[in-house]
Amino acid sequence: MKLHDQSALVTGAGSGIGRAIALLLAQEGAHVGVLDFNANGARETVDLITQNGGKALALVADVSDAPQMQNAVAALVEASGRLDIIVANAGINGVWAPVDDLEADEWDKTLAVNLKGTFLTFKYAVPHLKVRGGSAMIVASMHGTRTYTIAGSTAYACSKGAQVVFAKKMALELARHKIRVNVLCPGSTKTHVNDDRVLRNIESINLNIQYAPGSKLPLLGRPAEPEEIAPLALFLASEDSGFISGAEIHIDGGQSLVIA
Repeated sequence: MKLHDQSALVTGAGSGIGRAIALLLAQEGAHVGVLDFNANGARETVDLITQNGGKALALVADVSDAPQMQNAVAALVEASGRLDIIVANAGINGVWAPVDDLEADEWDKTLAVNLKGTFLTFKYAVPHLKVRGGSAMIVASMHGTRTYTIAGSTAYACSKGAQVVFAKKMALELARHKIRVNVLCPGSTKTHVNDDRVLRNIESINLNIQYAPGSKLPLLGRPAEPEEIAPLALFLASEDSGFISGAEIHIDGGQSLVIA
């Protein structure tokens, strides 16, 4: 197994891409800290892992809350004895609206979960990775890296673009500790992340963009399944990617190439 005896922290692992990554890392031998703000979701993922003979620990925390994240990381390290892999995946869509209709607290919430949550994940996990080196990755998005034409998604796109910058800064800062830092940039994926999205007055935003029929999803003509994103995370977690750091990798079936 590629990750035998290693320990991984996956945030937002109670569903969707985070769950798929947690399951695959556990299948490859990692002891996985399954972190989610939803206790039921975290426990369900842990049950799926342990039913298949894997090792996992449910961790319930709000990634934007410093004490909660500090305690969660400490609990995982106490249980597994080490930490080798970080997957900062937790995120929300938040409110999508014209900028003059977006409230300050709505902006703050999106940035708090998506960007501050990434910072806190690294802040408390990185000291443990420095012991042996390891791999850290962030699940960002094609929004904020290649795609800017989705009406009303300003706060979300800014948070995702900032995650990419954060990863590149970390790749340089942590290189001497043998810690690799990379970014996954998915496109449309079948998850529940849209469940909490609020769309407000976006019809008032006219970006005058026209798409060719069927061009939004060029490769397979459909959104990705979370299980199609997870193998990239496994590759970046393993020594197979031992010379890759600071990379942003789009895993979107070519979607971002046709939605500018």
